[in-house]
Amino acid sequence: MAKLAPSMLAADFSDLAGQVAAIDQAGADYLHVDVMDGHFVPNISFGADVMKSLLGKTGLPFDVHLMIEDPDQYAPTFVTDATAFITVHLEACRHIDRTLHHIRDLGVGAGVAINPGTPVAMLSEVLGIADLVLVMSVNPGFGGQKFIPSALDKIRELDRLRKECGYHYQIEIDGGVTPDNAAEVKAAGTDIMVAGSAVFGASDIAARTKEFLGLIR
Repeated sequence: MAKLAPSMLAADFSDLAGQVAAIDQAGADYLHVDVMDGHFVPNISFGADVMKSLLGKTGLPFDVHLMIEDPDQYAPTFVTDATAFITVHLEACRHIDRTLHHIRDLGVGAGVAINPGTPVAMLSEVLGIADLVLVMSVNPGFGGQKFIPSALDKIRELDRLRKECGYHYQIEIDGGVTPDNAAEVKAAGTDIMVAGSAVFGASDIAARTKEFLGLIR
């Protein structure tokens, strides 16, 4: 069984609370929070205050994805009672081991993400301490991009390593996930699927959420 984490990056911010309530009531597992700084990725999204404005308006745990430079400085601002994971990019961290331990010390799950051009082998020294590994299946920065199929090979490799080495991280995929490829993505070994425009871009957000869940549960 895989879980669904709709990305609020694709939501209509004029009705953010209403749209998040729709995915919550439809059974989504997490709210994926894509944070972009315009430096590490070529786009700017929002900060911790926007996420925190949803506290009390949804029961969904926050799955925070920091696509930013200097994540050590900003990670603490995303810690709330509802924060499940804070994920940082391997490519943005000078000292990834220290950063993951820092996030764990904040009392939340520590995740590490890799871009399409980064091989799984680059994570070899931290797979034993990561709570979550996020594979980008698009180049980060913008929603609505086409899925990069080679991401599935990374998912399979991470699943193999987890089984062989007794690691306990969850495997997440982000980018271009739709109802058309959800079953294949799940079969590769994915635990959490991020879907942005495929959920929030639907005419009926709740129905699309249920459609996804029917494919991955």
